[in-house]
Formats: sequence, C-alpha cells, structure tokens
Amino acid sequence: MARTDHKLELRRRRHNRVRRKVHGSAERPRLAVFRSNKHISAQLIDDDAGRTLAAASTVEAALVGTSGGNIDAASKVGALVASRAKEAGITTVVFDRGGFAYHGRVAALADAARAEGLEF
Repeated sequence: MARTDHKLELRRRRHNRVRRKVHGSAERPRLAVFRSNKHISAQLIDDDAGRTLAAASTVEAALVGTSGGNIDAASKVGALVASRAKEAGITTVVFDRGGFAYHGRVAALADAARAEGLEF
C-alpha cells in the first residue's frame, strides 16, 4: 500500500468514527468540511432528507482569485457558508470536521462561521 493511500484510509476511518456520532437534521444540519491541498469547502447537510441546504467553496466565482489553500481563504468560506445558512433560516449546526484535525484551516473555517452567528 502506498503512503498516500494509507493516509487517505486513516482519514476515512477517522471520518467514519466522527460520522457515527454526528447527524444532521433539518433543524440542526451538519456542517461538513472538506480540505484538499489547494481548496476547502463546506456544506450544510440534512442527513434525514439527504439534501445539501447551503454550501461554499474556494472554487466558486465569489472566491476565485484568492489562494484556496490558506487560512484566509478558509475564513472567507466559513463566513460565506454562515451567511448562506442565515438566508436559509439556519442558526444552529453540528460540526463535522471530516476526519481532519481541528487545526489550521478547519479551525479557521469554524471560527469564521461562529463569528458570523452560526452556533455549534
């Protein structure tokens, strides 16, 4: 098994462990974060209905031009997903770090979402 495959498998195991405990509903959706080397994205997911209620990412037009792989971009994504959540009438969420360490860009996204008024 290649080193990259092994690291990906370990992250998937951590994500499965988190997902056993974290469940999103219409009243309190799951704020799921995905981080790649170049970009970061966040979605608000209603697991009961299997729907994405709001999303934001560094690949969309509003954030193109900034580097997607740094803390500043993660903060912008967090603020954007929080503002879209407010528009959808969502105030509280459960945070799903996606198997990533709550550190750096993931923590910056969460802090920016909290600063915009999202509660978790």
